[in-house]
Amino acid sequence: MLRPDNVDDIAVEFVEKKRKVTGVNVVTKEHKNDVWIVKGTCPIDLSGHPWTESFEVVIDRKGRITSSSFNLM
Repeated sequence: MLRPDNVDDIAVEFVEKKRKVTGVNVVTKEHKNDVWIVKGTCPIDLSGHPWTESFEVVIDRKGRITSSSFNLM
């Protein structure tokens, strides 16, 4: 079983690689129906303008990302 701090690390590493950013913030994590749902924010640069993007990453019990979504705030 994954530990909560491992789930944070997996989600942050995934978002950093996918969005090519640093400064990813995990806001909530929830263990539900045998998966972890990690939500947070990350910075994003849109044509030289800084914005904040929210994300949700779903991680299965083996530590694999099963889905993700990103939305501008």
